[in-house]
Amino acid sequence: MTDSTDRGDVLDGWERASFSAAGFRHDTYRRGSGPGVIVIHEIPGITPTVIDFANDVVERGFTVVMPDLVGTPGKPVSMPYTLASLAKVCVSKEITAWALNRTTPITPWLRALARRLHDEVGGPGVGAVGMCFSGGFALGMMVDDVMVAPVLSQHSFPMARGRGDGSGNLGLSPDDEAAVIERAEHGCQVLGLRFIDDRMVGTRFDTLREKLGEAFIAVELPSTSWQDHSVLTEQRDEPSVQRVLDFLAEKLLDPSD
Repeated sequence: MTDSTDRGDVLDGWERASFSAAGFRHDTYRRGSGPGVIVIHEIPGITPTVIDFANDVVERGFTVVMPDLVGTPGKPVSMPYTLASLAKVCVSKEITAWALNRTTPITPWLRALARRLHDEVGGPGVGAVGMCFSGGFALGMMVDDVMVAPVLSQHSFPMARGRGDGSGNLGLSPDDEAAVIERAEHGCQVLGLRFIDDRMVGTRFDTLREKLGEAFIAVELPSTSWQDHSVLTEQRDEPSVQRVLDFLAEKLLDPSD
C-alpha cells in the first residue's frame, strides 16, 4: 500500500511505500520513469542533498527508489542528527558496521528490492548508488545479475580501527566477494568516487583495484578540506554527479531513445 508523502517540500512528488523481504521491512520513496536505480542514502539519512541528487537521477530518465534505512526523511544534516544516526548504525543488526569479511544483513533486502523494481520497470538491469556506510551495499548487490550499474561513493564501511585494521575491507563475505569478482571478470564495471584525503574510505580503493582490475573505474578528487567526504551530496562535486549520471545512462538507457 502506498500513499503520498507528507514530509515537506523536499519530498514532493515522491511516493512513499513499504517493502518487506529477507526478514526486514523499510519504507521506500519512489519517483520517475524508465529503468530502475536504487539510491541508498548516507548517514544521517535521506537528507535534502540526497534528495537533490536523486532528483537529478530521475531527470536523467530513471525510476529512482530511495530506501529509508535510518534517520528522518527530509531532515537536514546537523552534527547532533549525524551522531544520533551513526550510533544507530553502529549497533544495528541489519548493518553490522564493525563486521569484517561479512556481507551486511540488509544487502539481501536491497537485492530483493532491486529485483522487484526491475520486474516492474524492465530495462537491461538496475543501477545502485551507495554512499558512505551504504557504499558496500551497492557492491554486494552485484551478486545478482540484475545489478548492472553499481556506484560506490565514499565507500566507508565496515569501520576501520586503523589503516591496517579493516581500512581496506570491502564488507563482503568470501562467497559474495568471489561472485562480485566473477561478475567483474565478465564485464560488469563498478564506478567508485572519493576525495583522496578522506580517511573514512581507508584503502578500499586499493582493494577494489586489486580485486576488480580494469572493471573498477575510480574517480578521485583532490581534497580541499578535512571535511571533504560526501562527493554527491554535502560537498557535491558537479562533474562527479555528471559522471555518475553518464555511467547509469551508459549501462541502462537505450542510446536510440
